[in-house]
Amino acid sequence: MGAVSTQKYRAGWIFRPLARLICVTIQPFSRVALWRPKWQLGEMQGRTPCVACHMLTIPSQLARSALDAAPDAMIIIDAGGLICYVNRQVSALFGYPYEDVIGKQVEQLMPERYRARHLGHRESYVHNVRIRPMGQGLELFGRRRDGTEFPVEISLSPVEDGDRVLTAAAIRDVTDRKRVEAELIVARESAERARAAADRQRQIADEAREIADRANQGKSRFLATASHDLRQPLQTLALLNGALRRIDTDPDSAAALEQQDQAIGAMSRLLNALLDISKLESGAIKPEPTDFTVASIFEELRREFASLAANKGLRLEVESCQDCVHSDPSLVEQILRNLVSNALKYTRQGWVRLQCLHEEAVVRLEVIDTGIGIPADQIPFIYDEFYQVGVPTNSSREGYGLGLSIVQRLVKLLQLRLDVSSEVGKGSAFSLTVPASNGRALAPPREAQTAPTPAARKATKSRVLLVEDDLAVRDATRLLLKVEGYEVVPAGSLAEALQKTRELDGVDLLVTDYHLRDGETGIQVITALRQAVRASLGAVLITGDTSTAIKELPVDPNLRVASKPIRAEELLSLIRALLRGG
Repeated sequence: MGAVSTQKYRAGWIFRPLARLICVTIQPFSRVALWRPKWQLGEMQGRTPCVACHMLTIPSQLARSALDAAPDAMIIIDAGGLICYVNRQVSALFGYPYEDVIGKQVEQLMPERYRARHLGHRESYVHNVRIRPMGQGLELFGRRRDGTEFPVEISLSPVEDGDRVLTAAAIRDVTDRKRVEAELIVARESAERARAAADRQRQIADEAREIADRANQGKSRFLATASHDLRQPLQTLALLNGALRRIDTDPDSAAALEQQDQAIGAMSRLLNALLDISKLESGAIKPEPTDFTVASIFEELRREFASLAANKGLRLEVESCQDCVHSDPSLVEQILRNLVSNALKYTRQGWVRLQCLHEEAVVRLEVIDTGIGIPADQIPFIYDEFYQVGVPTNSSREGYGLGLSIVQRLVKLLQLRLDVSSEVGKGSAFSLTVPASNGRALAPPREAQTAPTPAARKATKSRVLLVEDDLAVRDATRLLLKVEGYEVVPAGSLAEALQKTRELDGVDLLVTDYHLRDGETGIQVITALRQAVRASLGAVLITGDTSTAIKELPVDPNLRVASKPIRAEELLSLIRALLRGG
């Protein structure tokens, strides 16, 4: 009986606190306290029986099974820190057999660096028992039998056993959670770095966009300046040349002036080519696709190059083409013009042919010649600026090597295709593929350009108001018109033009530059003068501007727009046509 009583006593000594601990083991981190102070238990007497009292009726084996089934390691220690009980999870977690921990100091389960400090914490807890997490706000670690450490969370709960209070500790391995937390921290930091990098990239992109915008604005300013200011000296030379050719009829002088005229034309073509490249690179040229007939372009090119081919002893063969295509007609014409000009330049004998081949959904426009040909290894370079096949650097050359460079840029702008094949000594073939049109387009009307007869060159005393802010260009234009027989009224601004018009009681025709000083434009001059004379005054607008503002001018039968540098014969032809009312 004594042994049995002793056994029951020992079981009760252990499992009475374990029974009280069952609720804590079920939810070890729930802050739910089974234990109550004695005074609180006293208040409950006579009313609802204490839950702990009911727990004491749970069989010891059931209590042990319940604690062993708990997901966390459970230990019970006394006031001296000796381990009184451990569940099965303690062995699984720390690697110690049951008998190696019972009766041992709890500090055995923690790293050595924490043991001395823990003694003070444990004594403090004994004097202030309450349910709380251990080491709140600190990183806690357990130490396995093999010496390895792992992060833990520990919840402490006081368990009353008669006159003494034991401490139950629920220990949870948080290695996986810490790893996930660390991964989340790394992911968050990576995301923050990525976001910072993205913000920096956006900032860099914004800065680059701003720089590009400034660069485009700079290019636009350059183009505006180049289109106007760089053309002004050429304009002056061209007009003076025209005036001198009318004043001096000496054969030797005429020959010299003819060569000067050719030099001015060459300078004009070079400037135009350079400006074309700049405009293409800056995006200033915008395609305006429409349906048009190939025949209209072919006929214009035939008229333009027939005499040049004949002068070189070449045949210019232009085949009839009734196909209709869809693209920008002026830009397609410029591509073909540069190709035909190149073909005539590099063909010494034989012919240059302009033909079209209709295929499904596309039309191929071909320029074929019997020229010198292009070596296969040089074909990739023919579109480079200033590159000419077989022409050494700094040698005398015909042309500037810019035509094909402009062609390539225009082909890319129009999203067309250009193929080239060539054989040295036999010739070359350039093939431009253009989308076919489903509709039919009418050929755009072109004004007939006829050379003036000597009788037509002598005009009646028509009064021409000349508005030009550049003194050199104004004087050269005035001299040309005076030699031709016109009464010229020069003005440098809109106000001066209006004043002279009122003083003279009207004018017959207006010739004005587009860009004037102080932001004034030739359009403003034309509008103001027409209002002043109360009539639709004929006007010639001379400009080096190729912007959309010029292209989008409304159709006006009494207005002619000419590009700088305008040749003397072209300007006089426009003036005569307007004065005739045509």
